Amino acid sequence: MEKFIVKYRKIILALAIILVIPAIIGFLNTRINYDMLTYLPDSMETVQGQKELLDSFHKGAFSLIITEDLPEKEQQKLEDEIKTVPHVDTVLGFGTLNKAEMPAKILPDEIYNKFQKGSESLIAVFFDTSTSADETMDAVVKIREIADGHAYLSGMSAFATDLRKLSEEEEIYYVIIAVCLALLVMLLLLDNWLAPILFLLSIGIMIIINLGTNIIFGEISYITKALSAILQLAVTMDYSIFVWHAYREFLKKDQNHNPEEAMKKAVKSALSSVFGGSATTVAGFLALCFMTFGLGKDLGLVMAKGVVLGVIGSVTVLPAFILTFSNVIEKLDHKSILPDFTKISRGIVKIFPALLIIFVAILPPAIIGYKNANENVYYTIGDSLPQDMEFAVANKKLSENFGMANTHMILSSSNLNQPTVNNMVQELKNIAGIKTILNLESALGNEVPLEILPTSVVEVAKSDKWELTIMISEYRTASDEMADQIKNINDVIKKYDEKALLVSEASSTQDMIDLTSVDFQVVNAISIVAIFIIIAIVTGSISLPVILITVIEAAIFINLGLSYFLGQKLSFITPICISTIQLGATIDYAILMTTRYKRERLDGKDRKKAAEIALKTSIPSIIISGAVLFAATIGVAIYSRADIISSMCLLMARGAVISVFAVPLFLAPTLILTDPIIIRTTLGMKKLIKEKK
Repeated sequence: MEKFIVKYRKIILALAIILVIPAIIGFLNTRINYDMLTYLPDSMETVQGQKELLDSFHKGAFSLIITEDLPEKEQQKLEDEIKTVPHVDTVLGFGTLNKAEMPAKILPDEIYNKFQKGSESLIAVFFDTSTSADETMDAVVKIREIADGHAYLSGMSAFATDLRKLSEEEEIYYVIIAVCLALLVMLLLLDNWLAPILFLLSIGIMIIINLGTNIIFGEISYITKALSAILQLAVTMDYSIFVWHAYREFLKKDQNHNPEEAMKKAVKSALSSVFGGSATTVAGFLALCFMTFGLGKDLGLVMAKGVVLGVIGSVTVLPAFILTFSNVIEKLDHKSILPDFTKISRGIVKIFPALLIIFVAILPPAIIGYKNANENVYYTIGDSLPQDMEFAVANKKLSENFGMANTHMILSSSNLNQPTVNNMVQELKNIAGIKTILNLESALGNEVPLEILPTSVVEVAKSDKWELTIMISEYRTASDEMADQIKNINDVIKKYDEKALLVSEASSTQDMIDLTSVDFQVVNAISIVAIFIIIAIVTGSISLPVILITVIEAAIFINLGLSYFLGQKLSFITPICISTIQLGATIDYAILMTTRYKRERLDGKDRKKAAEIALKTSIPSIIISGAVLFAATIGVAIYSRADIISSMCLLMARGAVISVFAVPLFLAPTLILTDPIIIRTTLGMKKLIKEKK
């Protein structure tokens, strides 16, 4: 294979460049999903309820609009204009009722006072498309244009619209920041001015191909889109660095100084090491696919594909680039700023007992912080964006001025008789936190006949199969009070109709909370088991996987534990992803050092000398790799206004630093301590026992 790569390097480069064109087309045609709640399983009742709402009433998204200082005629005019917006199905407000010759005064005072506060009034808008559909978000933009500052849109569709706008504005800067900082780090830490640019060109091509091939999934989440390029750059840079170091080493040893022969040996050497190391990273990302919450599969598949493409690029496209520019490369060598690590390595080995004591002392508080990290987790998706955005301002007004924090929609059988419906509504009214209940009967009261309502209004609330009841809650999404309220609502509606369905952002979020609390444990366990098996195969050992995973898991505990002790708020998805990403991305550091330790022991070195050599040779690569991961993520963490992106990048950056220190300081001493166990449980090392005797 290495001979083919060297011989046909020009064809490889031409093919790679050609593939970029369809990849860009695929990237531009891959839809981006901005609604986290769509990743709930189809089996959930809330998801089924949303489907029924769309099928039976042709209503998907729902939004409450707050108007300010609009006279009655202007209010009616605004409602009429909103009705003309594509994909707006129904508009209900006092202007609509007046136009239908149903003055707002005939409404019960309880209803009127809840929807009219001084100069402010509410308009309910139903869309015929789902919450985060492109058509819905386009309709939200159009309504805002029509309102011209006199109205505020609340709800998930407004959130998704603002999120889309923010993402489109920021994402290009994520890549620019990550590339620039990674390039700066490599220029300083590597020994050549051109090599880092070739690394980025090679990886950049594979990133574009990865983004383009996402079209096979139909759509990806905005989180995946924002993070995949940065993560692929950070975690696959190791493979490029490995190929580079191998090439330079073989080139120095070659008496004829033949770049082609050196590259053949470098690619051959890299194939086993790169594929072995990348397998753990791929396993870490694929573990996310076992989440019941579909976002894990979305991110996991895209990133696993990205790592595989990164490996292919590092042993095909990068060698082709290096050989093409080999003459220029030799003229652009410079000295790396990294020092010689001989003294540091000796120092670590010398004080290894003290380092082991520190390691043991750090673990208990780290584990405590890790286990309690979920206390600082938030599930309210709206909290992930700046609170000065339009949807957040609207939600705040809705909560403060009208006491409305959430809207529930109940679908009950249209065949229920009137006394049954009245009894159900009465019980629902008694549930704590319920401000208002709206259905055909409650909206009219007992004195107004149903027949006076216009057909357009009746169709909003009743179909052949379902009757729609809207409930307004004063409780915030994902609060303990809301969890109790959702349980009580379900108890009541199931009492009167076993097939009744509750549909709301709050109930969907509660389902998400229940799912992800289990997902966290499942994904972590699967990633550990998968990586354990891979390391066992690569090292031929039973004990080494335990040692390596223990050190990296300790680094993860420290990372997430710090979030708890520092009071850092994290999105619910962050701890799940960070656990697998940090494990998969930084376990390579431990494998690199352990492989060298094992080699030195088999060559006859004692355990301390083997550890010293392993440290000296591995630390530079670990620092470069960790520095690239840190640089590619810390800039995005500081720049991004989307907290989900910012917090995840911050923890990846911090995790890289922690792992860079943890592997040399804690793994090497652990290898020295457990050496007798290692040589008895590792293939090919038992002979060291006989030699010692």
